[in-house]
Amino acid sequence: MDKYLHCQQLLGKLQQTMQQHQQWDACSPSAQALASIEPFAIDTLSCSQWLQWIFIPKMTLLVSQHLPLPSQFEIAPYVEEAMKNEQGYEAMLAVCHEFDHLLKAK
Repeated sequence: MDKYLHCQQLLGKLQQTMQQHQQWDACSPSAQALASIEPFAIDTLSCSQWLQWIFIPKMTLLVSQHLPLPSQFEIAPYVEEAMKNEQGYEAMLAVCHEFDHLLKAK
């Protein structure tokens, strides 16, 4: 399967999984919170907010424009630690492992 198509499918799967487990926000965080320069915006956003408001939109843009996808990439360790006590943790972690595997593949 084409890497871009697979990535697009995983983005939809992640969004759906987050929505199913009430990890999807109706309102965007503030512009200031979204402007964080820390990795994963750890100083201003929760993990689910980072996934929803930064990761998914940026990856969607890369996919839609067929821009280079990141290759030195792992989000599963962050999600594993940051969301270990959250509802739907295992399902979201599984999708993140799929992303890590896809984006490391040659």
